[in-house]
Amino acid sequence: MLKTKIVSSLEKVLLEDKIEDYAPLETISALRGERLSVQLIHTYEYASDSSPIDRNSARAKLTAEGELAKYASFRDVCHVPVQKPTLEKAVADNDYISRRPGLFPDLLRPLHYGGDVICAPALVGSVWVEINIPDGFESGEYELKISLEAGEKGRAESSVKIKVINAILPKDDIYFTQWFHCDSLANYYNLEVWSQRHWEIIENFARVAVKNGINMLLTPVFTPPLDTAPGGERTTTQLVTVKVDGGEYSFDFALLDRWIDMCDRVGVKYLEISHFFTQWGAYHAPKVMATVDGEYKRIFGWETEAAGEEYRKFLRSFVTELLAHMKKRGDDKRCFFHISDEPRGEHLESYKAAKSAVEDILADYTIMDALSSYDFWKLGLLKTPIPANNHIAPFIEAGVPNLWTYYCCSQTELVSNRFIAMTSQRNRSIGFQMYKYNIVGFLHWGYNFYGNYHSADTVIPFIEQDGDGWVSPGDAFSVYPSISGEALESIRILVFYEALQDIRAMKLAEKLCGREAVIKLIDEAIGTNVTFDTCAKKAEQILSLREKVNGLIAKSVL
Repeated sequence: MLKTKIVSSLEKVLLEDKIEDYAPLETISALRGERLSVQLIHTYEYASDSSPIDRNSARAKLTAEGELAKYASFRDVCHVPVQKPTLEKAVADNDYISRRPGLFPDLLRPLHYGGDVICAPALVGSVWVEINIPDGFESGEYELKISLEAGEKGRAESSVKIKVINAILPKDDIYFTQWFHCDSLANYYNLEVWSQRHWEIIENFARVAVKNGINMLLTPVFTPPLDTAPGGERTTTQLVTVKVDGGEYSFDFALLDRWIDMCDRVGVKYLEISHFFTQWGAYHAPKVMATVDGEYKRIFGWETEAAGEEYRKFLRSFVTELLAHMKKRGDDKRCFFHISDEPRGEHLESYKAAKSAVEDILADYTIMDALSSYDFWKLGLLKTPIPANNHIAPFIEAGVPNLWTYYCCSQTELVSNRFIAMTSQRNRSIGFQMYKYNIVGFLHWGYNFYGNYHSADTVIPFIEQDGDGWVSPGDAFSVYPSISGEALESIRILVFYEALQDIRAMKLAEKLCGREAVIKLIDEAIGTNVTFDTCAKKAEQILSLREKVNGLIAKSVL
């Protein structure tokens, strides 16, 4: 006998769970132009006197009915092996679905057998249902029915009522970058960097990034000096061709132009120019490869002092020509710049010296860096800091304009993050937090980082989501690399996109009903004065909040 039930996208269903443990999602609302996700959970129970063949998994045909059915797509929720769900310091945090090694739901892959669902006996599986509601879809209440049919092994049907509100979800206006690692794609697929196949896969992954709200792409003018051991190297991914003749530098931007054209095709709005100095201190230059009097070699790197005269001369020449080229293209205002990632108090002088090399040239452009030290920021070296969400409070209190935030491996307690073992409501909480505090941008370091500590080796992301035991599983990447060179989405990236949609809906509600009304709904739903330390503890809190936001909108557009 087959059993099914439709539940919310925020449920992380473990294989060993019981289907009866989950409350059905009976009704949900959405705006026109919104991407709505739910899950169809399923199990197969056989009779005690069943034949051995009847005790095998049931292969069921999936059928969807209703006016929204043609806008729905279906994927299998796959469970991945996780050895260490979280770091030890998060032991007091209760928003992890388990701390024991095991199989966790995360990877979404196309249904096999041409669209069938495999229902395993005594296990609870899940199908991810994604409904892309067109902008022009007529408002009203619709029923979506989803059935599984497995012949003699049974049939089951579940349904959900979807209320489409007569308002279009506004376009996004949040800056969002999740660092795109071209070397990871070359290394994982064993490709020559910037080969035709490498470009094809880069574009495939970039398109999925844009689908999920990423509108700014890390652009490796030089190999990004990130997560690299001192003295070590990452695979060269340099978009700018450099030549040195007689001590003079020249630059060819043909590869960069190809990159920008690719960004335009997939819908990337902004270009995040890779860092000009090494991470954690700005002490050295990034790796720069050049043809010097006919010989291709590294001309700058770990051996290069950041404050050295020659690199300073090179960098000023490069940035000047880069801006001239981008202005000619009409793309210079799409560019955002970095000095060095995550400087701390002890790096003050080195960061100041590094920035001085280019700050006059970039006076009319945004320079931003991950910076969580409020005392560092107060010195005025950086107008656009990006503090971690567990260090953002003093920046908010100071009224820092155009504030961004980020999280990574260190944000394990209280604040929002997207680790595989974290609850999905913890992931999605970032949306109402960013809305309440007028956060304009979000940065995350790992869209597709398939490496380990200091980028020493390439890992197999399907079984090593923790970078070889380096970070919490799920920190290093949000998409998986398919056999065919496509990006396979995770639950985590889709739930984060739901948070971005929440922000857009809240901004529409604010426009119609006022900001105070929306903030009141947020605080009431979560049960406290929301800060970045207060996340939803139950999925129902976020689902209820979003329904109430949609209710404000619906009342205003009657």
